[in-house]
Amino acid sequence: MSNIYIQEPPTNGKVLLKTSAGDIDIELWSKEAPKACRNFVQLCMEGYYDGTIFHRVVPEFIVQGGDPTGTGTGGESIYGRPFKDEFHSRLRFNRRGLVAMANAGPHDNGSQFFFTLGRADELNNKHTIFAKVTGDTVYNMLRLADVECDGEERPLNPHKIRIAEVLHSPFDDIVPREIKKGKKEKDKEEGKKSQSKATKNFSLLSFGEEAEEEEEMVNQVSQTLKGKSKSRHDLLKKIIELSCSSS
Repeated sequence: MSNIYIQEPPTNGKVLLKTSAGDIDIELWSKEAPKACRNFVQLCMEGYYDGTIFHRVVPEFIVQGGDPTGTGTGGESIYGRPFKDEFHSRLRFNRRGLVAMANAGPHDNGSQFFFTLGRADELNNKHTIFAKVTGDTVYNMLRLADVECDGEERPLNPHKIRIAEVLHSPFDDIVPREIKKGKKEKDKEEGKKSQSKATKNFSLLSFGEEAEEEEEMVNQVSQTLKGKSKSRHDLLKKIIELSCSSS
């Protein structure tokens, strides 16, 4: 057995995601990440994830889902506000099949989560690892990434969660809320509206200063070319010029 698996803490709690790519068994680290696990379990119990898509795929890196709007900009936690990160020394992004919270910055966790498709050391101490995919269902998890994507890491025909079932809850005191009828439909409509206005999101899975610099560079180009008709070639040329001047 690999040392990677030996050093991981024991799990407590189990969820089954029935997806369009097949069943995915998930075991929870509820002691090490209690807030994230409670949030995930309760949202599963409430049917919050049912019918949602995996809206982002980065080959050999991550598959992301958990947003009822399907845009990557929506979703909320059970706490009514973003909750804090939970890091543990024995939980590291050292392999595929880990389940972690997506966020837009420190302590900004909502409902979105992602699966790792490989080692991702750059995510350590930035995203809360709260569960792992177990058994042969890891191959179904990998199938989620076997899709064609556009230039924004969005699948053209995304896989989806058909239903999420909590097989064993480590929290006896959870009382699922009643999800208001039509709330999901409203979220999806709002997501469609925001999607048409959305720019590339550099912070949902943060890659540090490099991404921030790139975002600032793109914003500078946008301001420079505002009100002018420029070709893609001109835009790329301007980005290169800014890159050279900043180095």
